[in-house]
Amino acid sequence: MHHWSPRPALSEFPGALGTPGSKGRPCRCGVRKLRHGVQSEDQFEVIERHTQWGLDLLDRYVKFVKERTEVEQAYAKQLRSLVKKYLPKRPAKDDPEFKFSQQQSFVQILQEVNDFAGQRELVAENLSIRVCLELTKYSQEMKQERKMHFQEGRRAQQQLESGFKQLENSKRKFERDCREAEKAAQTAERLDQDINATKADVEKAKQQAHIRSHMAEESKNEYAAQLQRFNRDQAHFYFSQMPQIFDKLQDMDERRATHLGAGYGLLSEAELQVVPIIAKCLEGMKVAAAAVDSKNDSQVLIELHKSGFARPGDVEFEDFSQPMNRAPSDSSLGTPSDGRPELRGPARSSRAKRWPFSKKNKTVVTEDFSHLPPEQQRKRLQQQLEDRNRELQKEVDQREALKKMKGVYEKTPQMGDPASLEPRIAETLNNIERLKLEVQKYEAWLAEAESRVLSNRGDSLSRHARPPDPPASAPPDSSSSNSESQDNKESSEEPPSEESQDTPIYTEFDEDFEEEPVSPIGHCVAIYHFEGSSEGTISMAEGEDLSLMEEDKGDGWTRVRRKQGGEGYVPTSYLRVTLN
Repeated sequence: MHHWSPRPALSEFPGALGTPGSKGRPCRCGVRKLRHGVQSEDQFEVIERHTQWGLDLLDRYVKFVKERTEVEQAYAKQLRSLVKKYLPKRPAKDDPEFKFSQQQSFVQILQEVNDFAGQRELVAENLSIRVCLELTKYSQEMKQERKMHFQEGRRAQQQLESGFKQLENSKRKFERDCREAEKAAQTAERLDQDINATKADVEKAKQQAHIRSHMAEESKNEYAAQLQRFNRDQAHFYFSQMPQIFDKLQDMDERRATHLGAGYGLLSEAELQVVPIIAKCLEGMKVAAAAVDSKNDSQVLIELHKSGFARPGDVEFEDFSQPMNRAPSDSSLGTPSDGRPELRGPARSSRAKRWPFSKKNKTVVTEDFSHLPPEQQRKRLQQQLEDRNRELQKEVDQREALKKMKGVYEKTPQMGDPASLEPRIAETLNNIERLKLEVQKYEAWLAEAESRVLSNRGDSLSRHARPPDPPASAPPDSSSSNSESQDNKESSEEPPSEESQDTPIYTEFDEDFEEEPVSPIGHCVAIYHFEGSSEGTISMAEGEDLSLMEEDKGDGWTRVRRKQGGEGYVPTSYLRVTLN
């Protein structure tokens, strides 16, 4: 392991006690280097700059991650706003567009995008907590530790410099005392050789020389002791104190770098944590895209807007030349007194029968929905009737619960006053009566609408009730099978003859059976048992194979032929149809 301390090569640090080959003896070169302090300060400043750079890098990374979280949060917020903008405003049950697979897939994609935005928010939250907060706290701790180590190093430098100043002072004092002692000795020797000098002057000069010599000796001893103390302190500074400080700084910087590297890893780890969920979101979008069913959407559109009107017959030829070629008595046109021909028969109303091409007048919405086409009227009345029945059942259940509660109050008076429930019971009773009247009203309207729809098949079919609904245990694919049969519809009905212009497009069942036998247009399987007790219908057993003779014309009935003979109409929803 490499260390920042001067242990491996003490000569690299100025002021060391010895250089290689000096066996640790003090050298004046080292003292001069310490005196100038150039290299020592350079080494200390290098470490100071490097550690400060490391902390700055840590702070820059924290700032980068913080701005990254802001980007993620803004991205997620924009995605959520986008999803909210395009999500349907109405609930799915009240939105007819939600019946189309295209709309369902689009809503599912929007939900997946919303979930994707949630994962981006999770990434931002993880980065904010695990990177920004933790690394910011760690950076503050590192700054305090670095400050403490450098303060300790500067105190050690100041102590060594203070000891060096004391050494310089004792050395100068020793030098000065040596000069004074030498001067005093020279003076005493000169007076001793001077014949004119008195004995007292010579003794005084010798005594002064002795004192100066003693002072120089004391200064020498003090200088030697100070030098020994400084060398000891210097050795401790370079061999022990500073290496320990440098080791602490090295350990601190390495821990900072390791922590920063872990912070780098958290950036990718936060992304990897959400990858499985994001993959599920993308897979959900893929599934939504594959769920678009154009055929089924076409069938849904047909079911939503199926009118139930009978198809109009051919437009009759209006022969305006008859008054010129034939006598009035033989003509199909009457001649009034004013000489203008009078039209008779269905030709007068032929233009009114062209309802698909007529201009839509402003309709007045009525309670019985009579302003709608027959099939749409029937569906709306059926929906209203189901809603009223649910409300009625709810009121009945509430009334039963109130009656039970009243019985409990009568048996246990301390639980409540039975009379307090009478107003609520009376209110529910009034609601029940009101809802029963509404149910009867809608049932009458529904029966009339169903008769109107069934009348398009002829007098025979008009006597039947509407096709029964499939049992409650209907498999989910029964409707899709029906939709598939409806998508590939090929009419086997021949155009009506001129003699039948005034008759409905669907003839009676008995007349159908008297026609020439036709080839089946497909085959079907009975999903449920059906008892054909009404005129024109036919019974079938569950699982029975049947020949498809005529498709559903929009009223819910399909014409089939049994293998053992016999043809008739059965509910379309009871069949799984396959066309040839």
